[in-house]
Amino acid sequence: MEQEVERYRKPTRILHWVHAGAFVILFLTGLVLFIPQLGFLAEDSWTRVFHRIASVIFIVAPLIYIPLNWKATLRGIKNAFSWGGADIGWLKAAPRYYFLADEKGMPPQEHMNTGQKMWWSMVIVFGLIFVITGLIMWAFKTVAPAALLQWMVLIHDVAFIATGCMLFVHIYLSVAHPLMRPLRTGAWNSMARGKVSVEYAKSHHSKWYDEVSKSVEEKS
Repeated sequence: MEQEVERYRKPTRILHWVHAGAFVILFLTGLVLFIPQLGFLAEDSWTRVFHRIASVIFIVAPLIYIPLNWKATLRGIKNAFSWGGADIGWLKAAPRYYFLADEKGMPPQEHMNTGQKMWWSMVIVFGLIFVITGLIMWAFKTVAPAALLQWMVLIHDVAFIATGCMLFVHIYLSVAHPLMRPLRTGAWNSMARGKVSVEYAKSHHSKWYDEVSKSVEEKS
């Protein structure tokens, strides 16, 4: 039986899937509002209802998770915004990894590799932008100055485009990229079951795996 190592705890996985599901609904219903040709789908305002329900879930889920998992939250935020020389090396080697499935030039990575840091930092920053601009457009649309609302719409749309593009990259690299197959050993499995194969951990997050292995040895 293939050896595995735990990568994500259950609370983190639950937050990931709840938040991801809410974001997908927000993205699809937002797409209907964003593209005029899809306006007919918004008849009877059902897309707005789903958009608002998903937005509440999008906000509430982290608010429940954070106080219950304070250390993990701080660690995740710190990792997302901690960059060094290995990250620069990762960016230089990334084109060959993305397009040629060649990871030989990739420098050793920690629990989050550079690509995951980019995605996670975008989730944090643009998530806050979505919440602020969305709440203003929702709660203050009848009292806020027209110019402010126009700015909120613009900023909301820019965040929508940026995160939408990155979402497709995230899904491709997590599920369809050749180095992620079969699914049970790669990034998908880390969020489905919380574990990854030792081989995957060594090849994609060797610094983190070395730390985990050392910790286990010290306890045994």
